[in-house]
Amino acid sequence: MSQSDPGTVLRGAVDLSSLRNRPATSAAPAVAPADGAAPASAPGVIIDVTDATFPQAAELSRTVPVVFDLWAEWCGPCKQLSPILEKVVTELGGRVVLAKVDVDANPQLAQAFRAQSIPMVVAVLAGQAMPLFTGAVPEEQVREVLAQLLQVAAQNGITGTVPMGEDAAAETPAEPAVPPLHAEAFDAIEAGDYARAVTAYEQALAENPADAEAKAGLAQVRLLQRVRSIDATAVRQAAAANPIDVEAQFAVADLDIAGGHVDDAFARLLDLFAQLPSDARTPVRERLLDLFELVGDADPRVGTARRRLTSLLF
Repeated sequence: MSQSDPGTVLRGAVDLSSLRNRPATSAAPAVAPADGAAPASAPGVIIDVTDATFPQAAELSRTVPVVFDLWAEWCGPCKQLSPILEKVVTELGGRVVLAKVDVDANPQLAQAFRAQSIPMVVAVLAGQAMPLFTGAVPEEQVREVLAQLLQVAAQNGITGTVPMGEDAAAETPAEPAVPPLHAEAFDAIEAGDYARAVTAYEQALAENPADAEAKAGLAQVRLLQRVRSIDATAVRQAAAANPIDVEAQFAVADLDIAGGHVDDAFARLLDLFAQLPSDARTPVRERLLDLFELVGDADPRVGTARRRLTSLLF
């Protein structure tokens, strides 16, 4: 078992913004476990999260800490830990949300969290995540870790609560309708048909060039296309052996973005840009612009990277 100090959350934590641009559907409340493991009011603070509904959970983490329980049906320790997490989170009265992720059904989230073993428990605050612990741990330790997490959340201004039980059902807003082409792209992503998703987003942009969600979604799908067949070990070795191997550096930057290491990806490509002769820089600049679109201009790291790119251009 490994454990991280919750006090380091939000300092060098993993940014999950690379997953934020999928159409969000409502995250269904999990069924409270039997035998009194969690009170009947658990719905609202215990939710099932998928690759598709992650953006909703990430947005919720700006109001309240969201604790992700990465599990699988075949995992014995997961069945020991999950009822403990559900019990402790429910007793916290809406100050923490437990998001349950079946890693077999949601491989993109498992990859984003870099889940090498399960059960794995990860805290997300303001869209950033850091592992809390792996393995089945006793209830006392779960309580201690979540208490520390609440302290860190308060220090970062995250002090909200979510409604529970009947209040949760009463206050759940209706989800806005997803545009048809966005929905088509989403269905294609779920089916692993990234080419069809690209076509749908491109059609959406042809109809409305100002569609920011389609632009971001297209960048996301293109990233998924690129990383699905990457041999991570091979490309990292190639990139380390040749710092100006453009394709290898591109591949590692894609892996970093997919894993949430945004600063690493930007720094790698900016360093590459600086080393290349002027007539070889255009592909690197274009890839950087694609990644800026993917992460979003609202992210301060994009602004920092853009400024460095500008300084290198002039």
